[in-house]
Amino acid sequence: MLWYAVHSRPKQEHRALENLQNQGYEAWLPMIAVEKLRRGRVTEVIEPMFSRYLFIRLDMEHTNWTPIRSTLGVSRLVSFGNRPAPIADALIQALRQMPDRAPERLLQPGQAVRMIDGPLKGLEAIYQHADGELRAMVLVDLLSKQHSVAVDMQHVFPVTL
Repeated sequence: MLWYAVHSRPKQEHRALENLQNQGYEAWLPMIAVEKLRRGRVTEVIEPMFSRYLFIRLDMEHTNWTPIRSTLGVSRLVSFGNRPAPIADALIQALRQMPDRAPERLLQPGQAVRMIDGPLKGLEAIYQHADGELRAMVLVDLLSKQHSVAVDMQHVFPVTL
């Protein structure tokens, strides 16, 4: 039996997992903790490690895999041509054995950020650290000098290159 990737419908990974398991398939949805900015607060959220993907274990020779395509929450089996593409068992085992770790941080110390609101709107700064749940300490260049300033977390947005 080999592992295969299942592509789910948008935001329906859990629905696909539940429906596949209810049909008797061995399915797995790897999860990860990440920080997200919600309503101006940084919160820890558990979400799928691979957005819109989960894994299913099948014996392609002896298992009827055609019902998978019509399972609620499932978009399709990841395939090359008309044949589902197997995933190395070693990769699945490595993912399953990953130790629990601290959540992926929304902002990293030293990361470039832009102020999107407030009195410093439009300025770029360097994120230093969180100052409680609602505030962030940033390093801002003002008058040719660097100043450490506390700002509302909801006003800070990562700069992407």
